Amino acid sequence: QVQLVESGGGLVQPGGSLRVSCVASTSIFKFYDMGWYRQAPGNQRELVAIISSGGIINYADSVKGRFTISRDNAKNTVYLQMNSLKPEDTAVYYCNTRPFPQPNWGPGTQVTVSS
Repeated sequence: QVQLVESGGGLVQPGGSLRVSCVASTSIFKFYDMGWYRQAPGNQRELVAIISSGGIINYADSVKGRFTISRDNAKNTVYLQMNSLKPEDTAVYYCNTRPFPQPNWGPGTQVTVSS
């Protein structure tokens, strides 16, 4: 079972930028497709971005053109660069493997967009 730990969240003003990171405890990280998800209060968890083991990337329409997912296999880490942040991006952000998520999600990292 892969352990996942997210970090890098915080409070940012609308229009600002933030980068969140997720470290995975596995020696075979490079073989996993990875996804970033987010969950706002009262909402279901939603998929934000995906990066395959081969580097194929897809985004939710709500973040396309503003967010960039990337990975560093040497560091077992997946990143989400978030630009032009909006208040509706406020949520707890999680990463997980795809297409079969690990059963135990990480703690997530809170991103709050507010003036």
